[in-house]
Amino acid sequence: MVDRPIREWNGLTIPDPGVYKLDEAHKRLGFHAQHMMVSPVRGEFARGSATILVAEDPARSSVTATIDATSLNTHNPERDTHLTSPDFLDVAKYPTLEFRSTSVEWQENNDAIFLWARLRNNPLSRRPNPAGLPAAKPSGKFVVHGLLTIKDVTRPVDLNVEYGGARRDPYGRDIFGFSAWTEFERADFGLVWNVVLESGGVLVGKTVRVEIAGEALLETAGAT
Repeated sequence: MVDRPIREWNGLTIPDPGVYKLDEAHKRLGFHAQHMMVSPVRGEFARGSATILVAEDPARSSVTATIDATSLNTHNPERDTHLTSPDFLDVAKYPTLEFRSTSVEWQENNDAIFLWARLRNNPLSRRPNPAGLPAAKPSGKFVVHGLLTIKDVTRPVDLNVEYGGARRDPYGRDIFGFSAWTEFERADFGLVWNVVLESGGVLVGKTVRVEIAGEALLETAGAT
């Protein structure tokens, strides 16, 4: 019996080709923006879905995701009502946020210590390997380039992804984990409402950071 996943790519153990779905029980769709220029207000979306097609060549993989904007929650009902109103997301008219990837880029390690670790194996060097020098670790970092749609505006964004690994869970399901984040200027999506503070600055920060973490479960094997 083979304990999948068994594929190796650039030093990483990666999931087999297939269609994977974001696990409802292991996900977080969060966001935050500055309030009063001094502190972040954090929130999350309780409902969302993602489909990840892992290709035979991982760099040709793709992802589509939908977030239910009506499930926004910052643990403050008055603020939630405002954020879902026409001043911001206007969820009555635009109930979802959509993301579609256009390409995937692997981020190879460029840290100086990893570069030295590679250089020590250079056949042109006659110096012995320094004792205890750490080996270069494979990079699990990717950038997923894609298109984000908020309300009726679509803009390109870069999703910075940290791959967490792949394995078979105790229920026999093939899974892999990840975390990801992106930042964008909310005015680029027409989210321009604000209040100028008498002391200077604005009530709501211009930049929004979206943070996603979760596990994906194999639904259909054999994607290419």
